[in-house]
Order: sequence, then C-alpha cells, then structure tokens
Amino acid sequence: MRAIRIHGFGGVEALELDELEMPRPAAGEALVRISAIGVNFIDIYQRSGQYRGALPLTLGQEAAGVVCELGAGVDPALLGARVAYAMQPGAYAEYAAVPAWKLVALPDAVSEQVAAAVMLQGMTAHYLSHSTWPLQPGDVALVHAAAGGVGQLLVQLARRRGARVIGTVSTGAKAAIAQRCGADVVVDYTREDFVAVVQRETHGRGVDVVYDSVGRTTFEQSLAALRPRGMLVLYGQSSGAVPPFDPQVLNARGSLFLTRPTLLHYSASRDELLGRAGALFAAIEAETLQVQIDSVYPLAEAGAAHAALAGRATSGKVLLVP
Repeated sequence: MRAIRIHGFGGVEALELDELEMPRPAAGEALVRISAIGVNFIDIYQRSGQYRGALPLTLGQEAAGVVCELGAGVDPALLGARVAYAMQPGAYAEYAAVPAWKLVALPDAVSEQVAAAVMLQGMTAHYLSHSTWPLQPGDVALVHAAAGGVGQLLVQLARRRGARVIGTVSTGAKAAIAQRCGADVVVDYTREDFVAVVQRETHGRGVDVVYDSVGRTTFEQSLAALRPRGMLVLYGQSSGAVPPFDPQVLNARGSLFLTRPTLLHYSASRDELLGRAGALFAAIEAETLQVQIDSVYPLAEAGAAHAALAGRATSGKVLLVP
C-alpha cells in the first residue's frame, strides 16, 4: 500500500509517499480500507518536530473507510461496516490497522468524507463546549479562529448550549463564515483589538471562557479578555508554542484558570467516545450541525494540504483521499 511518511522532521519537503507492506490486524484490531483522511494541525506539529515521534513516522490521526479484515476477538458484525476513528496514528495511508474499540460505525446519512472531517475536530469542539468549560445559557465565550475547522463547529455547539459567542477571524470572507455559523459578534483581529471589543460587548466584565487554538500570538490578550475566575482553554498553537510564564499572572488578573487539554484525555473510554461521536452524528443527521469541507487533496499531495492549512488559507476542513 501507499502511505505518507516522514523520515526526518522539517517542512513539507519532509513528506514522502512510500510503498509499504499491507498491515495485518492483530488481536482486537480491524483493518480499515481508508477512503477519507482528516488533515489537522497536529500533523503539522509532528512533521515539523514540535511533537516528536519515532521515525520513520506515518502521519495522520483521523480517517474513515470500510472494515475489510478482522483480528482475533473482534465482533464479526464489524466486517464490511463503514467506520470512522480519531486519535490513532498512521491515517495518511490506504489501509490502517486500528483498535476495534476506537471505531465508530457511521449512520447511513453521514458520508465517509463528512465523518473524516468531523471526528477529531468535532469531538474536540464537543469536549471543549460540554466538558472542559461546560457552557451554560448566558455564558459569553470568545472563540479564536472562528472560521476554522474546529472554530466553525465550536461556534455552532456553543450557540446550541445557549452561550453568546464572540469570534475572531483574519479576513472579511472568514467573518461571513463565522456569522453564518452563529457568532453573535465577529472581530477581524487584523483591524480591531479583540480585547477592546470584548470589553465593549461585556460592559467591562470580560468573557467567561476563551477557546484559543492560536497560542503564542494570542495568549496574553486572551488572558486579558477574561473575567475574574474565567478560564483560558489553550487547545492548540497554530502560531507557535506559548513561552514559559509566571503562574502569578493568573492570580493578578483575577484568579484565572488555565488548561491545556487534548482529545485523547476526553475520549479515553469506549462510552465517552461513542457519546461524543454519537452526539455529533445525530446533529449532522438532524441538520442542526453543519460541517464545512474546504478542500480535498489526493494523498500524494499531502504537502499542498499542509501548506494550505499552515498558511491559514482554509475555512473548514481539509481532507486527503487515497
């Protein structure tokens, strides 16, 4: 089979299309013939060496496809099923052996491309809004990159929970997307100071929670946008890692909370995984959650997909197809 691997850390030139032996499912695993692969910032972090894995490394954390072979001890009913999964390395490939407990069966109304677009980013938006800071009616949330893959879903889920949403974007076109997703206020941070907008919109109080996937360039201002005892949820670092800082800052700014969560710890059990994925698929079926696929690249063009995502040239999900 073909797979995209890195043999050294670096730019998009580090991505290589390799020919590999077909994987065989071990006990408790299923072999998935992959039809759609989600591209995420974690893939870029791994390629560049911000997150370091053992080399050579097959990239990719999320995909959807059809189960074509079973390892020992796996339910025979899974054979031939349309499934999706997330947080399992090695998705940039034509086939992957995946622990069966991580596979989620797809409803008829959910395509494999939509499933690959929503598993990692959708479950991220779900845990952020339902678990890390469980939004309540009347809460005010600041969502950075509100027109991005997670941002669009997070805005929609936040509004469904009754929160008021202030979203940040970098262009007028992205502002229109955030508005379509339901953001109450949209700030083009290239033109306006989002902290000033937050203070104006909250009458000087600050927001209850900031969902920040940007990192280094927004961190200080995100803290400044919070109300006393508010929470900064730092779940990504698209602009780079946040430098070390003095925790006393949290005290000085109002006994703030800071967390750095990851989906791995919010989908650690089969029940939690099925609950989150099931809620997303049900909302997609009911057409109360819209999934925007920005672009689809052939597997061999993974470098172009990475460049588009890293260059913030996308609004919505980027996919690869074998």
